[in-house]
Amino acid sequence: MKQVTLLIPTLNVADSLERCITSCHGLYDELLIVDSWSTDETLGIAARFGARIIQRDYEHSASQKNWAIPQAAHPWILLLDADEWLSPELYNEISAWRASSAAETHDGYWMYRANHFLGRRVHFSGWQGDKVIRLFNRDRCRYAPKQVHSEIETSGTVGRLKHRMNHNSFVDLDSWEAKLRRYSEWQANDYDARTPRITPYHTMLKPAWRFVKHFLLRGGILDGYVGYKVSSYAAWAVWLRYDVLRRRRTSRE
Repeated sequence: MKQVTLLIPTLNVADSLERCITSCHGLYDELLIVDSWSTDETLGIAARFGARIIQRDYEHSASQKNWAIPQAAHPWILLLDADEWLSPELYNEISAWRASSAAETHDGYWMYRANHFLGRRVHFSGWQGDKVIRLFNRDRCRYAPKQVHSEIETSGTVGRLKHRMNHNSFVDLDSWEAKLRRYSEWQANDYDARTPRITPYHTMLKPAWRFVKHFLLRGGILDGYVGYKVSSYAAWAVWLRYDVLRRRRTSRE
């Protein structure tokens, strides 16, 4: 039986944490919560499930996870965000993997995500191929030093699980906009060195192209209103990134 730590980063996620944990019941030997000083009932919920809780100021996602990974007690990590939960099919697939006595050939595994936005499943809109590495070896995997959309890096091979987990992106637009604003601040750091000069190409053409790509080329139109909102926010996120970068550069002059 492979030994697994379930690792969940948290910050005021009392509304979703229990669903995340219970979807993994029986798949882990340790529950490790890396918390950024929650002020709601998050820690109480974690304690009810017997979690080991470690706390640290939040810098960005990759930094927080890389700090927590070496502290896991077991060699395999199943890492979920609190707004994610396993489908029954994925649960059974991971359970079978865990019980298998075959020699392990991969350092980690990709998982596809079924994304939900405003209470509805998003089937297209550029999210249909969304996948993340969330089951991996503690000693051979770390997140790339990137502030937004960082992914696991490893020198070994990465396999792929067949079934999807669920991801509840956000249930209201105010929360989604706040997240995109945070991401734009972090992305500006990543894009500063690779963007010598900000032009209308960055602030007009790139956002427009992002909308066309998500809404038309990647089928957002088939998701109806939700597809339109996802595509619009994707375009706005591109504009935000360069607006933050432009304002930073102006303030330095």
